[in-house]
Amino acid sequence: MTEAAALPGQPRGGVLSGPATARAVNVLAPNASAMTLDGTNTWIVSEPDSELAVVVDPGPLDDVHLRHVVDTAAKAGKRVALTLLTHGHPDHAEGAGRFAELTGTNVRALDPALRLGDEGLGHGDVVSVGGLELRVVPTPGHTADSLCFHLPADQAVLTGDTVLGRGTTVVAHPDGRLGDYLDTLRRLRSLTVDDGVHTVLPGHGPVLDDAQGAVEFYLAHRAHRLAQVETAVENGCTSPEDVVARVYADVDRSLWPAAELSVRAQLEYLREHGLI
Repeated sequence: MTEAAALPGQPRGGVLSGPATARAVNVLAPNASAMTLDGTNTWIVSEPDSELAVVVDPGPLDDVHLRHVVDTAAKAGKRVALTLLTHGHPDHAEGAGRFAELTGTNVRALDPALRLGDEGLGHGDVVSVGGLELRVVPTPGHTADSLCFHLPADQAVLTGDTVLGRGTTVVAHPDGRLGDYLDTLRRLRSLTVDDGVHTVLPGHGPVLDDAQGAVEFYLAHRAHRLAQVETAVENGCTSPEDVVARVYADVDRSLWPAAELSVRAQLEYLREHGLI
């Protein structure tokens, strides 16, 4: 067993940009950071024999990157016909308006404020472009407007920030809620069990080839963190900052502000359930 295969979700090694499945190609944005990992994954998705493509998460407002996405599609003989957003965080969505100008496309999202055009996205929607089928899966928790896109033909799911290719995601309180996020993870687990999804195409980090393993790891991680937060409160931690210092002591301090958002979401969840 390789080292990569031993990690949750079996992340693929090698270069992140390029083909990931028969229908999905990643163009990595140049915005690497502690929060965005290697950068934002911008996905070009299309049927192999179609001239039309869908782009999921154009990424930051970086004209070089946005043009590179258009050029990558064009070199494959494809025209971008539609833009979709997994959620509204700037590293995924800030470039959507400019990308729409470059491609002449509408932008579809759950949040009306992010849309360009009349159509949004919601539960049960199926996006069809050039024979491609993407099924919309509401996945609130990281943010209230988070969506995933099920790509049945590749037994894959595009997860935005809901499941990452490396590490775990932030429950971005107060917009993100832990109860919603746990329900979302269970919904994704159902996709892996009932719908045969085995590949995660994340918004950051490498592709995961064991979707069920990744989701199970996330559920176990959330349960573990929640228990740690509950114990920290029982031991006298009285503020989110105190809890972060206790529970996330082994985490890089530059990530503590993000960890505090998750802690606030965890504390809210524990109060709602009468556990603290």
